[in-house]
Amino acid sequence: MASSEPSSKRQKTSKEEILYELIYWPSLPGRAEHIRLAFEESNTPYTDTAQDPKGLDIVLSEISQTNQGDALNPPICAPPILKHRSLIINQTPNILLYLGPKLGLVPTAEEDEGGVYHVNQLALTALDGLSNEAHDVHHPVATGLYYEDQKVEAKRKAGDYLENRLPKFLGYFERVLGGEASKGGEWLYGGRLTYADLVLFQCVDGVKHAFPNAMKRIGEEGKFAKVFALYERVKERPNIKKYLASERRQAYGMGIYRHYPELDEE
Repeated sequence: MASSEPSSKRQKTSKEEILYELIYWPSLPGRAEHIRLAFEESNTPYTDTAQDPKGLDIVLSEISQTNQGDALNPPICAPPILKHRSLIINQTPNILLYLGPKLGLVPTAEEDEGGVYHVNQLALTALDGLSNEAHDVHHPVATGLYYEDQKVEAKRKAGDYLENRLPKFLGYFERVLGGEASKGGEWLYGGRLTYADLVLFQCVDGVKHAFPNAMKRIGEEGKFAKVFALYERVKERPNIKKYLASERRQAYGMGIYRHYPELDEE
């Protein structure tokens, strides 16, 4: 079985060359958490506006209507934002696609020419069904409305999500882990940890927070044992375990994953 360690070793470089700047809203893990996990797993130095007293001002400056970007970078619509050297990009999967080869969290092109795209595909699927759709449960009508303004619709959406959509995506990843391309069933692709595994971990963790009763039942039923085993495997990795216990790991709040008891199973 291939190693679960990152597929390439990062070369030591100067501080200016390796420093990554992550820009995201303070006070909630949100979509930036997938990027933080990649940095933490690979032990990569980075700065995070979530830990900066001026973090909110930095985010607002980057997405301001008066910010037109620069000669190399178009203006940014929304965080998370990554700055590295002269590059400024946003969108979680886009950032992970950029970081994956640099952090050793995808197969190298020499090992597997199409591997980076398979990893990206898996991450996108997890974000679709276990992040975006989970968010839409509590805001099914409009993101600009308060939850209290769409509680009836949210209750109906939650029923469909827990009965149909959530099992569909958990079942898909169970199938991935049982497939030949997983190379052993411990990791999603190629027999080693990739950023897709980190994304799936964070998505499952968030859904467990939002729907603890439903996820407890689903876990006990045993239909998606490989997915839950991967979740625990990532959780126990030394760098991830250390990060999860640190103050850098922010608590869930009013972000993507929100726990409303009335939306969960009884």
